Amino acid sequence: MTDTPDFWRREYMYYPRHGGRFTGDPAYFKHTTGAAVGIMAKAKLKPADFAYVVFHQPNGKFPLRAGEILGFARKQIEPGWLVNRLGNTYSGSSPLGLTATLDIAKPGELVLMVSYGSGAGSDAFIWRVTDRIDKVRNLAPRTRDLLDGNKVYLDYGVYAKFRRKIRKAE
Repeated sequence: MTDTPDFWRREYMYYPRHGGRFTGDPAYFKHTTGAAVGIMAKAKLKPADFAYVVFHQPNGKFPLRAGEILGFARKQIEPGWLVNRLGNTYSGSSPLGLTATLDIAKPGELVLMVSYGSGAGSDAFIWRVTDRIDKVRNLAPRTRDLLDGNKVYLDYGVYAKFRRKIRKAE
């Protein structure tokens, strides 16, 4: 945890702001890789011990680079890498990535999940998939099925109309 300027939205401001060059290396990468290294050391595990890893996903490049820095293979990252299809869901990006990963994970596999709090810090979690996953997995729709099956494309006019309605509600 540090006090690194990164990403924020002031009260009553429509658009968020970010700290430019501080957003990547001294913010996101320092925190996410630090949290991942810390929990792996404490658990005496290495990247090869995990079937999957899920990072916070502010954009498509950052989670892939974090995985590369730490020594994870792309195949360990891709199941939970949703930002390229869904966009930035902010604090929901790592839990959503986890749901997509659990949709395919097998009992006994380990999953590393690392969140990020825009300069405030990162939390890392190690999940061991239990035998119960096979009993409960299909009780809810799968994450990628929801993304693929519920697409609604808007032209710019409809988008602008919705945006005006949202702005008036604020």
